[in-house]
Amino acid sequence: MARVWDVPVHDSTRVRDARVAAEEAAALAGLDESRTAAAALIATELATNLLKHAGGGQVLVEAVAPPTGQGSAPALQIAAVDHGPGIADVPAALVDGFSTTGSLGAGLGTCRRLADAFGLDGSPGRGTVALARLDAPPRAPAVGARAGGINVPFAGAAYSGDLWTCVHAAGLLTLMLADGLGHGPEAAHASTAAARELRRCAHLSPAEVLGCLDGALRGTRGAAVAVAQLDPRAGRLRFAGVGNTGARLYEGGAWRPLLSRPGIVGVHRPATVPETEVPWAADRLLILHTDGLPSRWVPPSGPGLPGADPAVTAAVTVRDAGSPARPVRDDTAVAVLSPDPPDLP
Repeated sequence: MARVWDVPVHDSTRVRDARVAAEEAAALAGLDESRTAAAALIATELATNLLKHAGGGQVLVEAVAPPTGQGSAPALQIAAVDHGPGIADVPAALVDGFSTTGSLGAGLGTCRRLADAFGLDGSPGRGTVALARLDAPPRAPAVGARAGGINVPFAGAAYSGDLWTCVHAAGLLTLMLADGLGHGPEAAHASTAAARELRRCAHLSPAEVLGCLDGALRGTRGAAVAVAQLDPRAGRLRFAGVGNTGARLYEGGAWRPLLSRPGIVGVHRPATVPETEVPWAADRLLILHTDGLPSRWVPPSGPGLPGADPAVTAAVTVRDAGSPARPVRDDTAVAVLSPDPPDLP
């Protein structure tokens, strides 16, 4: 099930909790001793930065699917999210010695060196997202796109009923987002069953995948499911969804929705599920989200949007849709599909 460590950091006692969460998640991800120590240090630095620079925030730790969908071993993801003043100069903040508080200023630079992937968004006036990933196996080669996401359990629960995953099979990258009905362990059981079945049928089209998932989810609460599948060789993206999930595609500098059919996979799936097929290019971006986001959330913007780490984009989406006074109202997951940046080997 989708185990998520959601650590609110509003005083120094919670810094240790963030470190312990990283150690526990590292064990789940199968990291060795040295990578576990690196994860613990990253979590400590990010939690400390929340207190120093933003007056607090939250650290989200989880084992996630590899960004390229290749291999079965998960990556460890540590995200720090706050609604503080942001960072005026992000490149400078990543340089060792940079500090606005008189400290050594080595925190973010250390995190970037220790992580296999590190991303930072410091939108002034909106807050900061700092996100690190550590991989257990050797990093997989690029497949034309990257997937990433963030998962925030309702009321700090240990398990989220929402789940995202991606699988690379038959030259296709398939991204799935599932929202188990309700929340808690039973909802998590449904979404986990969907993720397990996806590994068996990811070579099929999105509509056919939903048919397979419908059978696998019988006997569970069921789930709303969105499936996006990229064929990088053909430059085509196909999408199909059932239930109350959302999908928005960024193309030509603007956002447009991709529509799902009403229903619940595993309980009441429509007899026919249409697919939407669109071109995929270097300026495209896809966001899938569950109904934990408010109905009028505003997608992120900016010239570097398609090239950003997709998990950072997902975390920014969650950050900007809420506030300390307006926490998530349900399990909330956001998954993003983005093109490989030009310099990615």
